[in-house]
This record gives sequence, C-alpha cells and structure tokens, in this order.
Amino acid sequence: MSAVNRDAKTQATLLALARTRRMQRALAHASIHHNSPLPTLRSSLGYMTSTARVAEDGGVLGHRMTVLGISRFDAVAYIVEEISGDDAPIVYRLYLRGPRQGHLVPIHAWYDHSEDARGVRALIAALEPTLEPALPTAAEAWMLSTRIIQRRALRLACGDLPIRKFALQLVVEPVGALGPSGKSTVTAFLQPHAQLTGVWSLAPRAPGRPGRPGALGKDDGSPCDVAIARVTFTGIPSGTGLTKDTVVLLTSGLYGADDPDLHA
Repeated sequence: MSAVNRDAKTQATLLALARTRRMQRALAHASIHHNSPLPTLRSSLGYMTSTARVAEDGGVLGHRMTVLGISRFDAVAYIVEEISGDDAPIVYRLYLRGPRQGHLVPIHAWYDHSEDARGVRALIAALEPTLEPALPTAAEAWMLSTRIIQRRALRLACGDLPIRKFALQLVVEPVGALGPSGKSTVTAFLQPHAQLTGVWSLAPRAPGRPGRPGALGKDDGSPCDVAIARVTFTGIPSGTGLTKDTVVLLTSGLYGADDPDLHA
C-alpha cells in the first residue's frame, strides 16, 4: 500500500513541477518581449491557413510558354519557356502518346555543356523549320476548373512573412459535349487562381472520318482530337509573386498509340 501512495505522490509532484517550469518560461518570455509590438493578424498562422494570399498581384509576367511546333514522326510537341531577363529559354518535349503522354520533359542535352542564351536560341532557330506549326484556336471552346490538392504555408529566407503554397490541379474541358480534355497539377503561390490563356489545335478531324485525327491544315473551328492548352497562374514566389505558364495536353481518348494518322 505504501508503494502505491509513493507512486501517486511522485506523479503529482512531477505534474506540479512541469506546470511551474512552464509558468517560469512564460514569465521570462513576457519579460524579454514586454516592449515588443503585439503580433498582427497578418503574421499569425491562423491567418495563413484561412486566407488565399498575403500580397497583392505583381502584375508582371514571369515565365511565358509558347508552342514551337510538332514533330509528328517523334509524336512530340516542342514547348519554349521564355524566362524574364537575359537568361536562356527552356525547351521542353511534350509527349503526345506513349507512357509519357502529357509530360513536359526538358531537353537536358542542350544545357549540359553550356547555358548560353545565344547558343540555345541558335538551336531553337535550327529546329523550328523542321517542325509542323501548331494552329491557335478559340480558347472560348474550353473551360478551366481548378482544385486545391494540398495547401501549406512556406516561409522564405529573405522575408518576414510566410506565403501560401498550393498544389493546384488544373482541369481543361470542352464547353460542349464533344472535344478533348486534360488535367495537370502545378505548384502555385499566394493565390490558387489560374487562367486559360491559349489553345493550339494539333490534329483537326478529317472530313468524313469522325473521331480520327487528320493531317494538320487550316483550322476552321471544327472539333479536334488533340490540342494543347496554356494555363497561366502565380507560380514564382518572388516579391509579390510572378506569373508562370504551363501547358496541358488535351485528348479525346481516340488519339492513341495505334493511330496511323499520328505519323501521317
């Protein structure tokens, strides 16, 4: 019986000691910071987890993507990402079919030995005449919807306030019942907003062959089986945030690896 009482007294003593130590630390912290200004709501974690942003729009375009052209034999589209300043642009391959369909893969071989902007632009100029041009089409025929997959605060080393970071899913679908669609996930900062800023048709359907991609030709507004959509979002956590582009491959499900028109 005495052993039980001794254990109970020991536990009560430890709890009392812990409360005393916490009180001592709180008083010491209050004494050190008694002249400091009160924390604002904007710097609190509750504000960061309940709002979409902590800064105004930068209003300056950061990175811009364009479709350079299509290599139908390789089943890839070449995408050029222009970076603000005198930096070399980044060139990607967007795979139109196969296991990497829809993935953007940088051409690392162009940058292994040199990242000189003049050299990279010379390679782009040599590649462009060998590609088929992509045809801009009306972006109003598609609609963009977004969904936040993950959200968290991110503190920058050069700033006092943390900023919001999102894993943002982008879904591009046709306004009508028919047409290609696609989705992608990007990392957005400050605000989970995105805008559909361009669509390129890659394979308009040939007349009399519904559901089959035909050769590239004049875009007369007819439905297509494959397209590339450009989406602009706040993707650079610099200053108040700069915009960044990404591209989403849109397919109708009929544009597959076994389609002979892909290599027409």
